[in-house]
Order: sequence, then C-alpha cells, then structure tokens
Amino acid sequence: MSYQDNYQKWLNEKSLTNEEVHILKSMTETEKEESFYQDLTFGTGGIRGILGLGSNRINAYTIRKATKGLANYLIKNQLLNGVAISYDNRFGSIEFAYEAAKVLAYNGIKSYVFKTLRPTPMLSFAVRHFNTSAGIMLTASHNPKEYNGYKVYNSTGAQLNTYESLEVIKEIDAIKSPFGIETANNELINWIDASFDEIYLKKVRELTIHHDEKILKLVYSPLHGTGGQVIPKLLKEQGYEVHEVLEQMIVDPAFTHTLSSNPEEAIAYERSIEQLEKVNADIILVTDPDADRLGVALKHQNKIKILTGNQTAAIILNYLIQEKKPTKGIVYTTVVTSNLIKDIAMNNHLEVGETLTGFKFIGEQAKLNEGIKPYIFGCEESYGSLISDFVRDKDAVQAVYMLSEIANHLKHKGLTLMDYLEDIYQQYGYYVDQTISLSLKGIEGLKRIDDIMTYFRTNGLDLPIFNVKKQLDFINGLVNGSILLPPSNVLRFESEDGFICLRPSGTEPKLKLYYSTKKPNQKDALAYIEQLILEMNSIISKI
Repeated sequence: MSYQDNYQKWLNEKSLTNEEVHILKSMTETEKEESFYQDLTFGTGGIRGILGLGSNRINAYTIRKATKGLANYLIKNQLLNGVAISYDNRFGSIEFAYEAAKVLAYNGIKSYVFKTLRPTPMLSFAVRHFNTSAGIMLTASHNPKEYNGYKVYNSTGAQLNTYESLEVIKEIDAIKSPFGIETANNELINWIDASFDEIYLKKVRELTIHHDEKILKLVYSPLHGTGGQVIPKLLKEQGYEVHEVLEQMIVDPAFTHTLSSNPEEAIAYERSIEQLEKVNADIILVTDPDADRLGVALKHQNKIKILTGNQTAAIILNYLIQEKKPTKGIVYTTVVTSNLIKDIAMNNHLEVGETLTGFKFIGEQAKLNEGIKPYIFGCEESYGSLISDFVRDKDAVQAVYMLSEIANHLKHKGLTLMDYLEDIYQQYGYYVDQTISLSLKGIEGLKRIDDIMTYFRTNGLDLPIFNVKKQLDFINGLVNGSILLPPSNVLRFESEDGFICLRPSGTEPKLKLYYSTKKPNQKDALAYIEQLILEMNSIISKI
C-alpha cells in the first residue's frame, strides 16, 4: 500500500476525533510520507518512534495494536500470569500505559500498573516480584522529546529475547488495522503504589560494601524524568549531602530546563555543573528520563571532567573486584564496549561474556547462567550497567548508589574518581574509546545507512594506520566464546590494539561508529583515535 493510500485510509476512519482529522488534513506531503510509508516497526525489544498520527508514529492506535499482538502471543502460549506496566515522563506515556492495560483487560489478562512514573529497572524488578508473564515500559529512554516507545519484557525481567520478539512481531503483523481494537476498564487492572519503592530499594541497599562516614557532597539531576522519584530519597537516607537541580526535578515531557535528555551529551550537564560550582560539590550524577543510564561528572584539579560510559563501567568493575575479591564468576560486556572491561575481568581470573549491543542480551545470559556462573557485573558503553541481577536490565539507581559509595570511599583517602581511573590505566594501559553518531533521518537516511554498511561489508576496511587483523560480520549470527549471537547488522574490524565497529542504531535514525584503542600513554591514544575518525569520515563522505 502506498503512503497516499494509507494516509487516506486513516483520514476516512470514523473513530478518529475531529481534532485528529484536522491534524491529518494539515499535514504537508513530506509529513504524510514520513508518517504513513510503513507501519511502525516492532524491533527486537519493542517499538520506538516519533509521536504523532500515522502508522509510522507512536499514538494510542499503534500502542493498542502492539498490545493486542502481545496479548495474542501471551494467550497462544498460555502465559497468563499478567503483565507489569510502567512509564516515564514523556508525552502520552501515562495515557499509553493505561491504554495497554485496558487492551490486556479486554483480553482477560491481569496487569499491574504503577500509579506514578517509575524507572525502567523498577519495571524489570516488578516483573520478577509479581511473577508476571511479561512487562511493558512506556519510554523512549534518552531520545529527544518528540519520541516515545514501548519496550516489552519476558517473565525473567529481561527484554524479550530474539525468538520471543519474532513471535510477537508475527502476532502484531497479523492485525490488519490499528482501529477497532477493543478495550475494557475492569478489575483485572491493578495499581502499584509507592509502597513498592521500599521493596526495590531494600535490594539496592544490599549492594553496600563499605559503611564509611558520608563526607561526599553531590549534585543530582533526573533530567525531568523518573529518577527523581526514588534516587534523592535513597541517597539522603544514606547520609549523603545531596543538592538537586530543582528545575530538572520537575516531571516535564518537554524537558524545558535541559538542553538534552541524554547523559552521553555534554550539554545535558550544563545546569548540574552550575549547581556544582555554586555549592562546591564533589561529583555530579545525572540519570536519563527512564533512569537506566547514568552520567557522571566531577571536579578534579579544579577542572570539570565528564566520564564516558566505558570509564564509569571500568571504575565500578574494578572497585567491585578489589573490594569484594570474587574468585569466580562472569562479567558481561558487549561487542562495542571497551576492551578495558575484558582486561580487568580476565586479569582477575573471571570469565567474560561478550554479547551484542543491547542489555536484553546481557539479561538473557544472566538468566541462562543463573545458579551456574555467579553474576559479577554487566555493562555497555552507552552509560548502562547492572551491578546485581535482581534486575535484568541496566539500572542507573544501582549505579548511582555504587558510584556514590566509591566516590565517598575515595574522598576519605583524598582521591577522586579520576585518580582511581588513572590507577586503572597505569595497570592496564591507556584506553581511549569514542562513539560517533551520524544522524541520518527519514527515508533517505535509512537508504544512506544501508549504503554505508553495504560498502564496508563488501570492501572491508582499508586505513593506512589501522592494520585489520580480524573482520567480524554479525549479519548471519555467529558464536562468540560460549555465547551464540543472533543475526545483527553489525560490522567489527579488529587490530592489535583496538577496534572499529559500525552499527545502525535500533532506536534512533543514526549510524553509530565505535572507535577503541590502547596505547602506552593518553596523548598517543587520543591522537590516534582522532586520526582514525578523520580517515573514516573521509571514506564515508565519498560513499
């Protein structure tokens, strides 16, 4: 069906409100094409897209369709223990959560819905706590305000595995229209109130290693999102001096008081840095809207330093190993995460499990190895980590709790996180890792991403300063150590001291390029990465 036909089908739909009809009629031709040229794709863990009317947009109709498909999958497979549902601060999140609950209710499926917005890791925990068959999280994570999304979890608390996703996709695709999907508001909809927080936070507090006196002064921001509901209270109860960025504590779908909702971007720290300077704090902790990612900044030698996700993960892992001294277990990382994580784990005689990008794969492996290989730590470069697998997704609440302990423990010794990181580099080598995201929006953007991936898949990588020792193409899946990796559109080129990896984002219109190297000193490592990026950009610009 052409986008014009699809558009007309929606315009003729009798169940649309007058306002919705007006919006459709006001669309430009470009808006029509972008909104209707395809159905919103349910990926390997859910859907994420721009808010608005149309089959390729997030709206009540596409949410109902996705939920009806999920309900059909659950019923067909006799997975009838209910569904936990949570949501973040985004436009439509609470309404979409309620729509999902009503679709489930009509289909005879119980739901447990948080009364107010709560972090993604709490949704993962709720699935396990209530022993439900599935979970739904309404969130677009760190995407801009125009986005929302719908993540689906299985009974283990991890996001749907690849096989489960394909089965749900089949059920959704079998639904020919997003209209006319029945809903009900009945006793099958159950509400989770704030008393549940303590059940979750009790598990977080069990992460404590050292009970040092709290002398750390920190600044915290949830960037208008869910972390503000639980994190400041948790830290203050532990005795930390917490200075909240008050204007960013407001639940706000427009993200009015932040330049970015993504802790990977330096502009997200602007207000927090102002607060740090004002109160002379030691450290900044920033969580993304659904509180599964943590950004860290600190004052070191009178300069503000923003840590990368790789650096934060290395600090946490090294601390866990040094202070807890595990003798066996497994550390999970991904194919685009710094090799420093591998080095730290293997140097301490721990096993390494390397998965595809996406914490769903780490959660899946944690479940598979439960009771066999002790879980030590899991992380990915994009600011996500998991310290204890009572949650099966990345958890910024846990990360905030542990980073605060680490920074506080170091302050007692007159040290900062940068000092600690320097010690790690002294032992393992100077790793520099950088991720470059090429934003390529719309239909033409998708085509360009495909052209770039096809070029490197066909021609390989020929850079004078990067001697390729191994090329890995994950498009048909492969065995990586003890882990069977499913097919994924990822290319990785490895040299003696690093890698270059190309991966189209599964959640944003971006091509991500990951660069990693290890050199004897930081200056050489930084210069080398800079040259790699220049040479890669030169090739890509000609494709």
